[in-house]
Amino acid sequence: QVQLVESGGGLVQAGGSLRLSCAASGRTFRPYAMGWFRQAPGKEREFVAAISWIGGFTLYADSVKGRFTISTNNAAKTVSLQMNSLKPEDTGVYYCAAGSRMSDSFSEYDYWGQGTQVAVSS
Repeated sequence: QVQLVESGGGLVQAGGSLRLSCAASGRTFRPYAMGWFRQAPGKEREFVAAISWIGGFTLYADSVKGRFTISTNNAAKTVSLQMNSLKPEDTGVYYCAAGSRMSDSFSEYDYWGQGTQVAVSS
């Protein structure tokens, strides 16, 4: 069993920054990649960023390129999402996910956290 627990969400003004973290645990934890997705009210879940545990290869949604940075701490089994220059349209519940391949599709991820709320005011 794999558990993912997100933290770091909150309320911030437009232009501000937040750092999300996801702690992974479980004896069988052997995913290849970690991803962040978000879901705004009334909208479908969308891809934000992904990273591979080995090699640190990254993938970003066009909407966050240059503003968000995903990173891992392999020893601590944590993945972080540094979000800068936040916009109101970044508002939503942010989910951490683990999967066997790096992808922008939520169907490729097998394990999900419970989500953390991010709200950006204008």
